[in-house]
Amino acid sequence: NRPTGGLNEEKKRYAHELESIIQLSDIVDAIKPTFLIGAAGQGPAFTREILEKMASFNKHPVIFALSNPTSKAECTAQEAYEATNGKCVFASGSPFPNVEYQGKTYIPGQGNNSYIFPGVGLAVVICRIRHIPEELFYIAAKTLSDLVTEEDLAIGLVYPSLEKIHDVSRSIAVSLAEYAYEHNLAALYPKPENLDQFIKSNQYTANYQDVLPSKWDWPKLN
Repeated sequence: NRPTGGLNEEKKRYAHELESIIQLSDIVDAIKPTFLIGAAGQGPAFTREILEKMASFNKHPVIFALSNPTSKAECTAQEAYEATNGKCVFASGSPFPNVEYQGKTYIPGQGNNSYIFPGVGLAVVICRIRHIPEELFYIAAKTLSDLVTEEDLAIGLVYPSLEKIHDVSRSIAVSLAEYAYEHNLAALYPKPENLDQFIKSNQYTANYQDVLPSKWDWPKLN
């Protein structure tokens, strides 16, 4: 019952049967969600009041302020951690600096497609996958989640460090390649015996070999 409309079929599956509510704060009161996802690019929609409410009925409220650029983010990492007393699970679409709060350092995770697309593209190109079903993206997401360690979670990261993106992309590509060969989606035959090594050997790296010949200094003569 939404007089303003705007509900397509994808959104309807998550809708609640309630009287029309306009303000986000009132919606939070009525539904008591565990997870807030901001992706509308409308700026600071997650106010301190809303963040405090989320922390009042969730042990670890999930706050994803995913809008880009930073000026359009629904809240900052600092605001999220402070308003929830450091309880929230936070990720953003734009990078935020580390947050020092009550003697602990939180490293905000960045929810970015750079975690998924390189691995998907790597598998598709190398294994010649000509049809890309939705299952591949589910497998990519599941593989990514499995790469998050307890150490990552302890400092606030819900994604692996971007410093590991090369290894993350390869792990995703290997998982997708396995699925592709099991379901006859790969056109590269025969199937490599060691997919991890095969993908690693074909993965782009910014380390270039020196093409110049070796040089030696002439010894000095007395």
